Amino acid sequence: MDELGELIRRRAEAEGFEQARITRLADDPLQAMRLGAFIAEGRHGSMTWMAETEQRRNSPLAMWPEARSAIMMAQNYGPGFDPMTRLQDTRSGVISVYALNRDYHDIVKGKLKRMAQWLAHRTKADVKVFVDTAPLMEKPLAQKAGLGWQGRHTNLVSRDLGSWFFIGTILTTAEIAADVPEDDHCGSCRACLDICPTKAFPAPYQLDARRCISYLTIEHKGHIAREFRESLGNRIYGCDDCLAVCPWNKFASEAAEAKLKARDDLRAPSLEMLLRLDDAAFRSLFTGSPVKRTGRERFIRNVLIAAGNSGEMQLVPRIELLLNDASALVRAMAVWALWRLLPEPQFVELRNRHKPTEPDADVRAEWDFA
Repeated sequence: MDELGELIRRRAEAEGFEQARITRLADDPLQAMRLGAFIAEGRHGSMTWMAETEQRRNSPLAMWPEARSAIMMAQNYGPGFDPMTRLQDTRSGVISVYALNRDYHDIVKGKLKRMAQWLAHRTKADVKVFVDTAPLMEKPLAQKAGLGWQGRHTNLVSRDLGSWFFIGTILTTAEIAADVPEDDHCGSCRACLDICPTKAFPAPYQLDARRCISYLTIEHKGHIAREFRESLGNRIYGCDDCLAVCPWNKFASEAAEAKLKARDDLRAPSLEMLLRLDDAAFRSLFTGSPVKRTGRERFIRNVLIAAGNSGEMQLVPRIELLLNDASALVRAMAVWALWRLLPEPQFVELRNRHKPTEPDADVRAEWDFA
């Protein structure tokens, strides 16, 4: 076994990573072709940075030609509960497991920087660290390194960790012996494809982000199309369905990192409480959380959709107040939520009072549709 590789694994374990694997860097024409097709078909939605950085994403060498090796690390964030059970309580909102505590970018990057400093000191090589924010195709690199394989849902799966782990990357000019790539172990299983509420997988190993609940609730900045709203259920930030049903999760364990364990107040927050959040309260509740980056406007949009799907009439007074919100996006979803919850006569009465004074065309369109 390569001595440096073994030292890297021990160091990664000391930093709290569950696994570390290594691959050598090279161009990958198949990966570039798949990325090009994904973008050409518009499946990246409004994530324009993917098209803008396509050439750099095609190969890690395009981003850093001098790099020779990639150290790929897994940070477990496994939940200590079944995430799917939260979908049954329509009075509460569901936040994706990865966002139930601190922002993983900060946690993982801190560990990577310490590792990178150690590696640079030991080898005198140049190093760069990445956590999901650079034009780097981390999942294909992780599969080549043997950390896991890209499952039919396009996410990485590990025989040891299941689906619940983040990927951290160190690129370096050091030449380090590579590990064996991981094979695909999905077999004929279709659980992740069949569970998707919005049918976001056109085919196995293909994702149309425009239909993905994680994209719609986090990345998408405008109105969520009516065809998807009911399918969102009470998911207010992300979606775990395709991960949660993976049979390989029988080998997964709860996160050991305390900052990645679910906060009690975020595991199943009440919709009534969330609908009360103004900007200051939103920022306070989600300080240090990845949820904060979406902003209050988009988040309340999602909460209102969940409220409209809840069947909970006691939410109506709180929703009515949001018909006067400063955000047109929020006002529009308040209209939709009330249309879903109220008997027709009450809704018509509201429409007669509010629509004539509504300045935004999109909000008026919601009143007209209803």
